[in-house]
This record gives sequence, structure tokens and C-alpha cells, in this order.
Amino acid sequence: MADPKCEVIEGLEREWRDALCKKDMERLESLVHKDFVLIGTRSTGPFMMNREEWLDAIQRREVDDIGLEVQDATALENLMIGTVHARWRLKYLGRIIEDCVVLTDVWVKDEGRWQAIRRHSTPAPPGACVDLKGGE
Repeated sequence: MADPKCEVIEGLEREWRDALCKKDMERLESLVHKDFVLIGTRSTGPFMMNREEWLDAIQRREVDDIGLEVQDATALENLMIGTVHARWRLKYLGRIIEDCVVLTDVWVKDEGRWQAIRRHSTPAPPGACVDLKGGE
């Protein structure tokens, strides 16, 4: 991945991942826009979660590892969209969750800084996350 657009998003995604793994709430709050929404699918069906719900959920889970790779990026002046393959292992509400997903992250430049305003998460196709390495 030598594309400069991908490099910017990759840096933001790694920063987000590192803050999640460390449960750095201050950093997460600065990375996630006030209008953030997570849209996804679980075994129980589709869901949507706003910023406050997402930040609350983060505090109730223990992240073991997150591997990610930016597959594609589109960048405009104040908007970037990244397609990211991610694999994570975490403990949430007493159970271990391992998952491999394709994320579409929408970043906006607001008040001079990049923030995630939307994340769409869907199960990844088989084999998509085999070689992903987490943060060391």
C-alpha cells in the first residue's frame, strides 16, 4: 500500500485501534465525531449505535488484539472513506468474541482534525483476514 490516501487513513485507523486496545477514552472521544454512528450486523441481526452508546460499550469490553489492513481509500478535501479489513478478539459481557469484518469508515475534517463520523461493519468473506496482524 503506497497510495498516500491509504497512508493517511491507515495512520488514523491504527491510532483508533491503539486507543481501543488501551481503552484510552480521551483519545477515542477525540477521534470519534459527535455525530458518529456505527451500523453493523451481529448474529442477532442488524444494529445501529450512536457515539454515546459506542463509547459506553467500549468501557465494558476487554480488547485482546485487533489486526487491520486498509484495502482502499478515497480522499476529498474534508472527507475520506476507507475500506478496512479487520480481525479482533475481545471479551464483552463475559464472553469471548472473535470476528473478521470489512469496515467502511467515513472520516470528516472538522475544526482542523480528522474524526470518524460513520462506521459500517459487515462480516468479511472467508479468508479475508487470514494474514492480519494486530498492534504490537
